[in-house]
Amino acid sequence: MSTVNIVNTKNERVGEIELNESIFNLEVKEYLLHDVVRMQLAARRAGTACTKTRVEVSGGGAKPWRQKGTGRARAGSRRSPLWRGGGVIFGPKPRDYSFKLNKKVKKQALAMAMSARFQEGNLIVLDDFSMDVIKTKDFVAVMKILNIENGLIIADGASDNLNKSAHNVNGFKVLPTEGLNVYDILLHKKLVLVQPVIENLEKRLMA
Repeated sequence: MSTVNIVNTKNERVGEIELNESIFNLEVKEYLLHDVVRMQLAARRAGTACTKTRVEVSGGGAKPWRQKGTGRARAGSRRSPLWRGGGVIFGPKPRDYSFKLNKKVKKQALAMAMSARFQEGNLIVLDDFSMDVIKTKDFVAVMKILNIENGLIIADGASDNLNKSAHNVNGFKVLPTEGLNVYDILLHKKLVLVQPVIENLEKRLMA
């Protein structure tokens, strides 16, 4: 089993915890992480870009001029894509960019992302992280004590005070266990787990 120190918000060691190696110490396969991140980003795309084809552009009922005798090129409709104000050839239409991956693959990739942070020494376990008041200055002070400049904090039942204190601090994000995902782990240099979260993560990933 892999062990990691448990610290408090003053960066004092208060104990240690054994981590499940099948979750926190896996061989990291970058192609799996890439696939899951690509899936997450694709699902965020709006896919609402839309242009009108020549069928959808208004007007153009009458032939602009007769077919022959004018010396000009033939024209059948003012809606032609060759004309200003005409339709668009092969323009974008609303579409869904999302795609699915196997549930087992997504779980494995999440475990690998956490394993990567553990193997780098960028996994921190806190015994508790609660704030009595909403104060960004206090949150930043704790992060400085813990020597974290960019981090993802996972805290189940996190107080509204913690969420709001961290909300406007660039480079930090607070999520519950259910919201933990590969993209956010890789986006932040440090992964901070409040101790009760570890048991919940094991239940989620071992199910």
